[in-house]
Amino acid sequence: MTKESNSKHVYDLEERTFQFAKSVRFFVKKLPRTIANIEDGKQLIKSSGSVGANYIEANESLSKKDFVFRIKICRKEAKESAYFVRLIKETNPKELENEALALYNELIELKEIFSSIIEKSK
Repeated sequence: MTKESNSKHVYDLEERTFQFAKSVRFFVKKLPRTIANIEDGKQLIKSSGSVGANYIEANESLSKKDFVFRIKICRKEAKESAYFVRLIKETNPKELENEALALYNELIELKEIFSSIIEKSK
């Protein structure tokens, strides 16, 4: 289905956002089952999946204006995901901290990529 890469980052943004959403799901499964984690995990799963889904929509857009709008949604969902990753990281056991930090760093990179796409599309 996908090609494997030895590089640290996937440069196909559609695949990269898919892998990110998949990583989030595996991360959420590891969280202690508390009311806060269940609710925060739901929000994180929704927003992380929305990043990639909206990127796919952007690539299928019929106009430049629609493309930029969808990319802005991708950036917004990445920011929301970063908020929930940070919240989960700071309210859970230390053994999950490295994985949460890796997800957070990926979100920062994705947000910067989407911001760059928006700037170049003006």
